[in-house]
Amino acid sequence: MELDWRVGAVGEVLTAAENASPVEAVEAVSRALGLALGASAVSFLIADLSGRGLVRLAYVPLTTTDRTRGGHPAEAERWNARERAMVLPFDGGPEEQAVVTQEVRVVPPATEFSDPRHPLQWRVLAPVTERGEVIGLLEFLLPDIPSVRTTQQVAHLAHLLAFVVIANRRHTDLYEWGQRTRPLSLSAEIQHRLLPGPQTCEAGAFTLAAWLEPSAQIAGDTFDFSLDRDLLHLSLTDAMGHGVAAALSATLCVGSLRNTRYVGATLLDQVATANSELHDHTAATGQEDFVTGLIGRVDLASSSMELVNAGHVSPYLARGPDIMPVELPADLPLGLFPDTTYRSTQLVLRPGDRLVLVTDGMLERNATGLDLARVIAESRGSHPRDAVRAMADRVLEVCGGALGDDATVLCLDWHGDHGRERDTFNGADIHPDSGRSPGGR
Repeated sequence: MELDWRVGAVGEVLTAAENASPVEAVEAVSRALGLALGASAVSFLIADLSGRGLVRLAYVPLTTTDRTRGGHPAEAERWNARERAMVLPFDGGPEEQAVVTQEVRVVPPATEFSDPRHPLQWRVLAPVTERGEVIGLLEFLLPDIPSVRTTQQVAHLAHLLAFVVIANRRHTDLYEWGQRTRPLSLSAEIQHRLLPGPQTCEAGAFTLAAWLEPSAQIAGDTFDFSLDRDLLHLSLTDAMGHGVAAALSATLCVGSLRNTRYVGATLLDQVATANSELHDHTAATGQEDFVTGLIGRVDLASSSMELVNAGHVSPYLARGPDIMPVELPADLPLGLFPDTTYRSTQLVLRPGDRLVLVTDGMLERNATGLDLARVIAESRGSHPRDAVRAMADRVLEVCGGALGDDATVLCLDWHGDHGRERDTFNGADIHPDSGRSPGGR
């Protein structure tokens, strides 16, 4: 069955979302889309907070022969009151491929990856993405092979669902609960809340992604970014110590940087104020807390980046075949002395550059076997979203899964040509060299 893709159809989707409660909005939209397509069932799989799998948060059967909410045998079931979620770790299958390639995947019946509830149905997996941020997948089970037009329309509707999720998750804990396949400590909760909502941003002049791999003790790492009309602000910070104390220092630091950024302060004024606020806090509490960090902003029109190093490890620049540390004067960490003078360094970015910022958890003693420059080179062809997670996976591998410190990485790809429109397909950039075909199978 073909879905008539019109403004009216979009209106029906939005009406279905708005008429339902925030908890049921995704199911309501999924049901409406599934019925329009003649699907046997439709599911929404939300991205796991770990970045290493998906969680089936909504399963909507649409035929009288299927009233179960069971999952795939590989999925682990979780319950919370009336809510049910099924964990699906990445295994190289079509779900992971749809996420990595940002392409719609069509799975034929009676194959290894068929749905056990409907082994003779076609599975259509469409990325639910907004500006490169992977929110999850929309899955349809169809009785007949979908046409190319149907596949493309499913991709459009999955993109629309991304905005339904973004809007409704503000009003309920359901989506957050679904993403959490492991519990968070109090310090981890504080740390998690400090991070920006998305961890990926695709824009005309750049693509940015960041990832925080927490240690068992939570060591105060944070990252932040925000886009103005002509400026990109970013930071990567590491509060001394572990646990709640480090999380609170990180909160004060990030809160100060955001507060001064909102009123248009210069980069050096932002850093100086954060230093002063942290020092006043430590003086009042009698503790010796401090925060290291890289705080910067990019003038998008001139391709010039201003960067402050507050006692932090140097970033890496991948330019052409070379991977090199960026030579920055290192000033004192934030919070040690109220009269510290901070310096900024100008770095002119060139199209094709990749800038990688890391915390010392990527370089700590347990990770001495990690050649970070080599890992950066190996992941050079990957989207920043995939590159940062690959780097986190490598440090976990060399540490045997036992991080002694948080490991955080921020990756900025510079394209240049600020003001140009992106070339996108349903929430993700289209890269000509990737072989992507919009709505392809």
